[in-house]
Order: sequence, then C-alpha cells, then structure tokens
Amino acid sequence: MSTLIAKETLSFLKDLAKNNNKPWFADQKARYIIAHENMISFADDLKKEMSKHDQIVDQTGKKILFRIYRDVRFSKDKTPYKNGFSGQLKRDTARLRGGYYFAIQPNGQTFIGGGFWKPDSKDLARIRHEIAHDTEAFRDVFKNDKLLERFGSLQGDQVKTAPKGYKKDDPAIDLLRYKSYFFAKNYSDKEVLSGGFLDSVVEDYISLRPWFDLMSDVLTTDINGVSLID
Repeated sequence: MSTLIAKETLSFLKDLAKNNNKPWFADQKARYIIAHENMISFADDLKKEMSKHDQIVDQTGKKILFRIYRDVRFSKDKTPYKNGFSGQLKRDTARLRGGYYFAIQPNGQTFIGGGFWKPDSKDLARIRHEIAHDTEAFRDVFKNDKLLERFGSLQGDQVKTAPKGYKKDDPAIDLLRYKSYFFAKNYSDKEVLSGGFLDSVVEDYISLRPWFDLMSDVLTTDINGVSLID
C-alpha cells in the first residue's frame, strides 16, 4: 500500500506557518522529524510508481525532497523555513528533459506540476525557434485530452508584446511570448489526505509525457535536427 500523507503532517505545516521562527521550530523538532519521515516515505513511493512509466533518476526519497530551510540571504522575506514540503523527480539521462515537481502545503496550497521553469537563454531560444517553425506540433500537444483534463492550459510568465526577433503578428505569438513553459494544478487538503492522492499525482505526471517527449526532442537537437548528445 502506498504511503498516505498524514493529517499530522499538514497540522505541523499549519502550525509552522503561524510560528515561522527558530525557537518554535527547535521546540517542535520532534513533530518535524515525524512529518519529514512521512514525506520521505511518500517521495519513495512516488518515485517507485513513476519508475514504472518513465526513466527516473534513482534517488532516495530524502534526496528527492528539498530542504525545508529557506535561503534568506537575498530575500526580503527573512522567515527561516518554507511552509511546505516540496521535491522533484528528475528524468534520467541527458536525452530526457523535464521534471516532475510537487509541493505539499496546507489550506489548499498543495500543487504539483512539471515543465520548464525559466529555461536558460540558449534553451529558450531553441524552444521559440521550434515553435515558430513547427507550431502545430506544440498545439497538438496542448490539445491532448488527458493533459487538458488534468492540468488545463499552459502556464508561465510572458513578455508583453513579442520576444526579440519575432513579430507581434506572428501566427504563433501566443506561444512565443512565454518565458516559462509549465503545467501545474492545486489539490485541496481533503484530496491530499485521501487514499488516492499518490495515484492521482502519478496520473497527472503521466499526462505530461507528450509534452516532455516533444521538448526532449527539441532540446537535445540543434535547429537542423542534429543530435547534441554524444
């Protein structure tokens, strides 16, 4: 049986959001350890299930999870801890691009997703070039019934008019304007605590595969379609 997200895990996170300071956290360290172990088990099971459907980097649940401690050096928000547990399943080998993200946070703030968040300038240029030259391949993926059912439309920040090198009236300008290309969805606390949560997340991730497969083909080749991977 797959690991369930424990009610106590969400309760700890709710209390942490109200008491996000080091003295409180130190006093509640035992609760944190229990919640963290629950999330490690969940991440382990999630990786196990996703490995049946995709080639996933072989990491322990502990490695999949991000640290709960925030890096506040360059942030105006100086609260020392994140208000949720988050992590990422990475696709294995240089030929497989994309990753599966999850963030468990109470009060309906849990979300999962995947895609290409703020790709570097080289990757972004390659994506836009391919969109301009093979727009229908992208539109076909975005119209995939399963993807639409589970995530809805593409998300990501966009430039206001047109990116440099492209015209405002380009037929693909609605896609070219994106600076990030990802899909995400929220879950209620009731859904997170349900017995079917992990299975639902797996089905969400599976629906992203056509998108990841297209982007893997694009980002591992040059503009002439020649492989960049040895």
